[in-house]
Amino acid sequence: MSGLSVAIVGGLHADARRTAVERLLAEVPDSVALHHDLSTAADGTVRRTVRNLAGVTDTGQTPLVNDCACCALRADLVPELERLARGGLTRLAVVELWDSVEPKAMAEVVAASGLTVTSVITAVDPALVLPYLADGDDLAECGLAAAATDRRTVADTFARQLEYAPVLAVADSAEADDEDRALLAQLHPTARRVPLEGDRPGAPAGAPVALGGAPVPGAAHGTAPGAGSATGPAGAFRSPLADAAFAGFDVEAAAAAQHPACALLPVEADECGVATLVWRGRRPFHPERLYAALEDLTCAAARSRGRFWLADRPDTLLHWDAAGGALCVEAAGPWLASLPDAAWDLVPPVRRAAAALDWHPEHGDRCQHLVFTSPGLDQDGLARLLDSCLLTDAEYAAGREAWSRLPRPFDTFLEV
Repeated sequence: MSGLSVAIVGGLHADARRTAVERLLAEVPDSVALHHDLSTAADGTVRRTVRNLAGVTDTGQTPLVNDCACCALRADLVPELERLARGGLTRLAVVELWDSVEPKAMAEVVAASGLTVTSVITAVDPALVLPYLADGDDLAECGLAAAATDRRTVADTFARQLEYAPVLAVADSAEADDEDRALLAQLHPTARRVPLEGDRPGAPAGAPVALGGAPVPGAAHGTAPGAGSATGPAGAFRSPLADAAFAGFDVEAAAAAQHPACALLPVEADECGVATLVWRGRRPFHPERLYAALEDLTCAAARSRGRFWLADRPDTLLHWDAAGGALCVEAAGPWLASLPDAAWDLVPPVRRAAAALDWHPEHGDRCQHLVFTSPGLDQDGLARLLDSCLLTDAEYAAGREAWSRLPRPFDTFLEV
């Protein structure tokens, strides 16, 4: 099955997502798109569509699994991909995810089956980034829930879709301004951003890609491989989007980049009215003062995330994840400094490397590392508020035994 490449394209911005899929079908010969429509879940089924550039080639339905449309998608997707691989006629399978389906789970399911995921792409309309990050509505209220138990919101779902993908297919939106583009760039600074319109000078959108070393349209006007186009496998000259579909994807590295202990968080930035504050601290938070400040901290930015520690639970790494005016705090396992030496051999190298970068002679890898990104961010006021939540000199000097007796308001979050 190694001849089949699988590119996963997702995102809540449906128009941008559909445009990206259509471009890939037009630009990559022998490509097909698979889409599972979860909107039919209320009827007890998920509808599957397979199509190529000429149109629909196959349809089918699969029943829900445990009353979960997303589970049905996972159960049906791999057999369909395996069928395409066995046929030997498909070069690229484009898995177009339904609106609220997150790419991480799908990429891991496909990779675990032995198929080759060559790209994960989230399609984005820059003008919609802030409205979606500010939308705290439940997916169920919008008809986008993947299961009866789905309690996700529009904002946190969109944030995960955006931040997991190493490639962002960016729509050419007339409504987007410099602030919108700056916000997108700061939310995911390491992403490869590929334009969905005008990315091949001299070639109309959707024009076929020349193969076998033939010049791409526009080459006579000075467009060479690497300048608005790229050379892909088998001598195919591609647009940046089609090239990104074959770029390669590491499922384990992508998961590590999202794990709270070693997440690759944004760096400080300030451009076009959008700022990113990276706040760090070594002392633990006073649990009661931090809890009292949660509403102000959560509403201070369109998006905030990171890891932190509390004085009353010094061995627990806590994950901070906020969007849409809502905050999720979760325990993400122990800090490495709290583990016996023998346990370190069981820790992934990427986690040990991240801990080494943050190592402190007294606290080990325990640290405060929170990142806030938003238009109009009050960086100084936010930093003062965070600083005020740390232990004072006297509280810090009292030591761990005294810390353990502090109030424990975060038990509500952590269900202790």
